[in-house]
Amino acid sequence: MRWGIVATIKASAREVLDFVAYHLDLGADHIFICLDAPTPRARVVLDAHPKVTVRFTNDAYWQEINNGRRPKKHQGRQVSNATHAYKLAGEMGLDWLGHIDVDEFICPTGDFGAALAAMPANVNVARIAPAEAMASEGLPDLDPNAVYCKAWERNVDRRAALEDELYPTFGHYLRGGFVSHIRGKCFLRTGLGPLSFKIHRVMRGEEEVGPRQFMEDVDLCHRHIMNWESWRKSFDYRHDKGSYRAELKPTRPREEGGLSAHELFAAILEENGEQALRTFFEDVCLARPELLEGLRERGLLRVFHLDLDEKRERLFPDWRK
Repeated sequence: MRWGIVATIKASAREVLDFVAYHLDLGADHIFICLDAPTPRARVVLDAHPKVTVRFTNDAYWQEINNGRRPKKHQGRQVSNATHAYKLAGEMGLDWLGHIDVDEFICPTGDFGAALAAMPANVNVARIAPAEAMASEGLPDLDPNAVYCKAWERNVDRRAALEDELYPTFGHYLRGGFVSHIRGKCFLRTGLGPLSFKIHRVMRGEEEVGPRQFMEDVDLCHRHIMNWESWRKSFDYRHDKGSYRAELKPTRPREEGGLSAHELFAAILEENGEQALRTFFEDVCLARPELLEGLRERGLLRVFHLDLDEKRERLFPDWRK
């Protein structure tokens, strides 16, 4: 069973290499990296690795894969890059290709390749549920080398209860207490012909590709939130153009009081500005003891040791030299 991943990335060289090293160590047979910004220090290292295809998505690249048309939005470029990589993956003999982001890390309880091999033969799309990281930096009694995450509760009734009990102020507006995406990401079986490999699903024309099945005992650690400073630094972009942008729909129907993330954050800022945003962060995003205990009781606390520094230094020992 041979598997790979594709990611469109605009990040520091260290973040790029952390992401690649982690998934190579996990057993990826090939990784496609599409750099949305030049990042030459990462590219020169990755160019030399036999299991990595790295491309800077400049004008020549878009001429090659899309007749010179560069999608205006980052999300459109992600889809174009993943769809192109999917074609290459089949030609390389990969059996599965996953489409994830630089802040996402596949965390299986066992061998990931074996988990893909165990998917039923009729399943074409293997979904991985998200586990959203909480801010834990500097908090007492927590392992500074661990990433503490809230796992996605798939049961609707249990999810509604935890929203009320663990997030009494904002839970009504957030599915499962998640700030970012709740759909997870996909691995797609190769050889299915022309299709569009989107961010959270796979489409052929207007029809979603299937059959689809969630992978058991595999989480997608999503480091959407690291600490207050980094979250606040990225907040304005996310609210304007990214994962909190206005065009995204509410996570629950409007007739039930649902708001989109864009609307929720706009209301929070309008109510009491920066302090209200900080209150939201501490209530929802911080690995406070009460939240950790509530997640633990429900079997939804995940604690991952990604060991990114060790893996990057072991696989790319000369990248700073």
